[in-house]
Amino acid sequence: MSIKIRKGTEKDIEAALNLIKELALYEKAPNEVSVTIEQMKNWGFGSNKIFDFFVLEKNAVVIGLALYYFKYSTWKGKCLFLEDIIITENERKNGYGKLLFNEVAKVAKNENVERMEWQVLNWNEPAIKFYKKYNATLDDEWLNGKLVKIDLQNF
Repeated sequence: MSIKIRKGTEKDIEAALNLIKELALYEKAPNEVSVTIEQMKNWGFGSNKIFDFFVLEKNAVVIGLALYYFKYSTWKGKCLFLEDIIITENERKNGYGKLLFNEVAKVAKNENVERMEWQVLNWNEPAIKFYKKYNATLDDEWLNGKLVKIDLQNF
């Protein structure tokens, strides 16, 4: 068995999108994924680059993804936001999420960011237990706010 973690390439976008759709199904929101392969290629590799990602391969097949980007905090400065760690369902609980999390944490350390952030659904007990192993602060004080595309268009 061969496990390899590497930076994602344009060739990995389709596999990444498939994992994103699998995560949406797990999070009970399968119809919420609207991003396209072309958009992901543009936003991951084009002149409008806004994210980076790692893939985890098992025997040369992509089974995991960690997608992240940099953000700015008015109080702290440069931060890294881990958007998602996704491991395909039948490969979960093998330690692959930890491998991907560690790779992103290395990026945060090497970039000397002030903090690394992510979100976890309050019902996702396996993920909550995973992050608590790192002594992560899971904040129940802040509420997430957003305006979706239709709201912005009607603004």
